[in-house]
Amino acid sequence: MNTTLEAPRLTAHDRCDRCGAQAYVKVVLTAGGELMFCAHHARAHASALEPIADQVIDETDRLHAKPELVED
Repeated sequence: MNTTLEAPRLTAHDRCDRCGAQAYVKVVLTAGGELMFCAHHARAHASALEPIADQVIDETDRLHAKPELVED
């Protein structure tokens, strides 16, 4: 059996640390800890976060994705 690990999916419960909007970007810091940002604040602070980030989970593409119909 093969197991595929995916980056944790951000949900509506994840909030931007700057403004409280829904977070679409999670930044794991090299010094430990993590920050969450909405798309706007992730773009605004990207250059400052880049040198201190160990991992960036960017799900901003979900903002433009069309919902899929789920059939029972």
